[in-house]
Amino acid sequence: KQWYQRRVAITAGGRGAGDAKEWYPCTKLGRLVKDGMIKKIEEIYLFSLPIKEAEIIDFFLGSKLKDEVLKIMPVQKQTRAGQRTRFKAFVAIGDFDGHIGLGVKCSKEVATAIRGAIILAKLSVIPVRRGYWGNKIGTPHTVPCKVTGKCGSVLVRLVPAPRGTGLVSAPVPKKLLSMAGFEDCYTCATGQTATLGNFAKATFAAISATYAYLTPDMWSPTVFTNSPYQEYTDYLAKPFVKQPKKEVKY
Repeated sequence: KQWYQRRVAITAGGRGAGDAKEWYPCTKLGRLVKDGMIKKIEEIYLFSLPIKEAEIIDFFLGSKLKDEVLKIMPVQKQTRAGQRTRFKAFVAIGDFDGHIGLGVKCSKEVATAIRGAIILAKLSVIPVRRGYWGNKIGTPHTVPCKVTGKCGSVLVRLVPAPRGTGLVSAPVPKKLLSMAGFEDCYTCATGQTATLGNFAKATFAAISATYAYLTPDMWSPTVFTNSPYQEYTDYLAKPFVKQPKKEVKY
């Protein structure tokens, strides 16, 4: 276990090395975000627009996002010449205030696997719905209702808990729940929870189910508006011109 922890310690320091480069969006959504047409990330979730660029998440949540490497495990493939070893990284990312993402990446090197997992985690960031255990006093602190997530044999159930309970959970779901912004929650898990990848994915599926459940307080009639693509059709029809870099003379 120690040999890859040493490698992670060496490589993890340079995670944000490429952040200094200017972002040139490749997608329509990226153009709208960079040019200030979309003001909040909730507008993207409202219309279920697929996010294909990690920089969109950085634009809205960049400073608040924290990432954590859950596990790095070597995986092997049998070839004619012997075994080919690669490294699989599990990374969770969240702002501790209603947004959580989970990324898994396999690569020849630990540093590349971590970097790829962080990008995939950003692309998978979802909004988290929080609620109350009893009376609606103060800020939402727990899951709004009982929710379940499953991956492989692992089944994770999240149950609302009264304020002050804390996160009654195993270490892996506890990290994900705290990153999502939950303060109190009971959990129940069955299956082979020693398989960390499936345990984390099942917890992530349960957290994402919080917005999939339609509670009576969301029964009010929905007022439909145009999606950003329809609203800014004329703007998107114009060709995107990449601004030339300014030369600095010394």
